[in-house]
Amino acid sequence: MSSLELTPDEIAEVLTRGRLDVVGRMRYSSNATFLVNVTAGSSELSAVYKPQRGERPLWDFPDGTLSRREVAAYEVSKALGWEIVPVTVWRDEGPAGPGSLQQFVDHDPQDHYFTLLGAHQDRFRYFAAFDIVLNNTDRKAGHCLYDPARDLVVGIDHGLAFHEIWKLRTVIWDFSGEPIPPTITDALCRLAADVQQTGPRRETMVALLSEPELDAMGVRVQHLLRAGAFPDPEEGYHSLPWPMV
Repeated sequence: MSSLELTPDEIAEVLTRGRLDVVGRMRYSSNATFLVNVTAGSSELSAVYKPQRGERPLWDFPDGTLSRREVAAYEVSKALGWEIVPVTVWRDEGPAGPGSLQQFVDHDPQDHYFTLLGAHQDRFRYFAAFDIVLNNTDRKAGHCLYDPARDLVVGIDHGLAFHEIWKLRTVIWDFSGEPIPPTITDALCRLAADVQQTGPRRETMVALLSEPELDAMGVRVQHLLRAGAFPDPEEGYHSLPWPMV
């Protein structure tokens, strides 16, 4: 059974319970990243496996937390109802130990943010808000993929996100100063309620992020709602990732 015949919850179940067979290591990744086949009964999926022990230490993120941040990004995308992040789960076991497992998106590698922007501006307004909520420090153009099977632009590589300190670095600045559409603000209001101390998603998110990181995300959401518009790049700050693609 292919992924097109499965719901997101069914895909998550396959990723969580299925047998992993490594196809190969993915080139150009900063951390250990593998393409795997996942098989559960009659269902078979391709997925991207990022083992925790394959993460390079960073000076500004706690060691061994990047793969959990990948899962946290999916949970936020799911809570918002935006389908930005492909289905991503945490696996306690795998060929190289615990790590994140994300549904692979078959895409044209020549496509990226700058080639897709003209035809998908409304979609990228959601990306702009999403990156602010996550405090994404590494939204390269190549992290935006067009999924032809669903006719949808999706985003990958969210391990460098959710820092408590403002560190937004993204290529998506085309909407700076624009009012935020009501469909986006409505979803942000729901997210703010979901992740507060007594919110229904708090327990799930605490297993992936620290309490201060969650609280900082809540502050970013409230600030964005109060501003009512997409921010401008901060003067004197490196607001663009490198390389940009």
